[in-house]
Amino acid sequence: MAGSQIERALSLLESLTADPGGIPLQSLADQLRIPKSATHRMLADLIRLGYVRQDPHTSRYRLSTKLVALGFRYLANSGADVVQPILDRLAEETGELVRLGVIDGERLTWIAKSQGARGGLRYDPDMGRDAPLSSTASGHAWLASMSDEEALLRVDRQTPVEPGELGPNAPRDSVELLERLRLAREHGYAWVVESSAVGTAAMAAVVRDPRSRRPIGVLSLAGPSARLGEARMHQLAPLLLAAGEELSEASQASELFP
Repeated sequence: MAGSQIERALSLLESLTADPGGIPLQSLADQLRIPKSATHRMLADLIRLGYVRQDPHTSRYRLSTKLVALGFRYLANSGADVVQPILDRLAEETGELVRLGVIDGERLTWIAKSQGARGGLRYDPDMGRDAPLSSTASGHAWLASMSDEEALLRVDRQTPVEPGELGPNAPRDSVELLERLRLAREHGYAWVVESSAVGTAAMAAVVRDPRSRRPIGVLSLAGPSARLGEARMHQLAPLLLAAGEELSEASQASELFP
């Protein structure tokens, strides 16, 4: 792996996010494509700084809670309190999972959420990961704000999701994806049913900078497809779009948006 020491260290931390149970030294060295000795030295430094710990029983390396604490501290000081009431209200009104993703360069990352489902079926994936652009409603909403050419380039640059991890209705080629984007532009929001995963459905709309109108984030609703069918998503669309406009105005007072 080419790059500076800091690039290697950050790549190492990113690799460790993939498995909370820990990863063996050799596997990390293989992922980074650097010698095992160099990987061991980086891990030793990260352990000393408190970002990584080694399981004494398995010798596997895992992240400590320090990075999580830093993330929460950042959110607490960056305007999360401004946008959270909007997410909470939409979750309460719809009874579904509400997520906010922010656009930062090439990435669309889910960074805040509110769960409206209090019982029964719930859909609540981990936060902090990048949205797969070709198969999620959030990805489609963002791609629909671009030209077809730019949208396909963005998808090509993102690491593809393994086919076995997708739902049966995920777009199989660029033609199907572009048709989803056309519908999203026509309606002002995107929606998918069993595309990103079996048994799930979601809808999403872009959040725009109130002055330039450039896309700065994506607001989504997600839940079990047994409850959140296509007809119901269209019924909930006005609530989603209204909340998106609120977030647009609130973005000026929040550091969550780049």
